[in-house]
Amino acid sequence: MSRTGKLPVAVPKGVNVDLPKGMIVVKGPKGELRSALTRNVVVKLEDGKIFVTPANDTIHSRAMWGTTRSVIAGLVQGVSEGFTKVIEINGVGFRAAVANGILTVTLGFSHEVKYAIPAGVTVTVDKQTIISIAGADKQLVGSVAAELRSFRKPEPYKGKGVRYQGEYVRMKEGKKK
Repeated sequence: MSRTGKLPVAVPKGVNVDLPKGMIVVKGPKGELRSALTRNVVVKLEDGKIFVTPANDTIHSRAMWGTTRSVIAGLVQGVSEGFTKVIEINGVGFRAAVANGILTVTLGFSHEVKYAIPAGVTVTVDKQTIISIAGADKQLVGSVAAELRSFRKPEPYKGKGVRYQGEYVRMKEGKKK
């Protein structure tokens, strides 16, 4: 029995949900998101709430029950409120700037790293070392943040690099003489 799948997803005001065959389309103030539905779950819209139930009693349909409910909840939250990830850059001379849809990051390499911002995501630079990534699609926001972090992951000796805000980096003791 899925504890997550049992909970209905509340649809806030200003958000429209359509259920064409094998799809879910959610429209709201932040945009429109779509997701494909598997045949192992049944999705119903009743009284401003979305209910997800397994289609049969197989292991796969019970596994997809909670997963589908979480995906739908992410779609609804994305079009109504949106998602935000904040990234910090630590290091001497490390900085970021946004211009014309391209994020330029200086991370101590011999060259600047240029990153084309994908459609559906807005990137803003607060100060020069804090990058905010916002958008309606939770997966897209997370993948952009992970890609930016992968340019220079935080290293454990001085803590230099790109990290998520609030991420703890366990520091190591340096070489002893």
